[in-house]
Amino acid sequence: MRHDRVRTMEEFASLSGISRPTLSKYFNDPNSVRQSTRGRIEAALARYNYTPNVYAINQNRQLTRNIGIVVPYLADPFFAEVARKIEPLCAQSSFNPILLSSHGDPDREIANLESLRAIRPAGVLLAPLGRRSKIDGLEAFCRDIPTVLFDCDVEGAGDAFYGSNNAQSIGLIVEYLSRTGQPPAFFEMRDAPNPNANKRRAAYEAAMRKLGQEPMILVAEGSDWNFEEVAYTGAGRMMAERRLPTDTVLCSNDRLAIGFLAAAYEHGFRVGIGHGHALRVAGHDDHPYARFSCPSLTTVSQDYDSISKGSMDQLLSIIDSGQRPDSKASSLFNGALVLRKSA
Repeated sequence: MRHDRVRTMEEFASLSGISRPTLSKYFNDPNSVRQSTRGRIEAALARYNYTPNVYAINQNRQLTRNIGIVVPYLADPFFAEVARKIEPLCAQSSFNPILLSSHGDPDREIANLESLRAIRPAGVLLAPLGRRSKIDGLEAFCRDIPTVLFDCDVEGAGDAFYGSNNAQSIGLIVEYLSRTGQPPAFFEMRDAPNPNANKRRAAYEAAMRKLGQEPMILVAEGSDWNFEEVAYTGAGRMMAERRLPTDTVLCSNDRLAIGFLAAAYEHGFRVGIGHGHALRVAGHDDHPYARFSCPSLTTVSQDYDSISKGSMDQLLSIIDSGQRPDSKASSLFNGALVLRKSA
């Protein structure tokens, strides 16, 4: 016979006849109680239709089973994809993922971290805003809570960093575009919120000079996370005014490239390779939507799997050992060229 749902640990202990300390011990680690006791508890769980509040239980532990995941902007396909890969890794390790977005706001980023501090997480995976972050607040949090950074590094914060080798990936696509056609101009946003934007511009300039070419920088006005709209408006203005210095454009990220493709269509520029095409366009990241743009987007794929798994494995290692590393380790993963119809 099943009972109405039991709401609290105290009520469950009273009905089941099992002491609260024994129940707490079981919920912390089922293997910590005798097999016969575990059988009684599990039978009572089924009989009384009781599901414990794992977050409340966590507050009574010295080490919780909560792992925070904080990203700059969850609507961005890159961060959504990384979060999608990290969440099941947490679950496989019997941790509860708590996903928060900073919405591009430095104050919100710190508020998210302080909210996590209040529930005493075992650790945090943080993709910081980067140069827009409030560094003092990040450093203070990272001193108290095991934290592994991914996507963007912040000096002085975090126990480790996992990200992409922008110098390698940008160099790879600049070389390809230069070898197969006109050298590319670099299209970016002014005051871009993307934490890797400046590194990619610097990598582009270095790659062009290595090839004996003069860098060409195209800047669209905009400073928020509406990358496609900013690119569509800025590129459209450049096209209308005939200000493109080359027929090949490398965009700082795929979202900018998608906006650029839309502007090209609106202004009658056919994008692709071969006779009858006016422009070649490429991006960076291999966002989940890049293969479905029109035309499909040539880009550089970030190593999503290695960044996600590496950062998670490192955080679990710190949690399991109970030891914070003496120095911060950084791991950069190379990108892979993805050739599609846009270039």
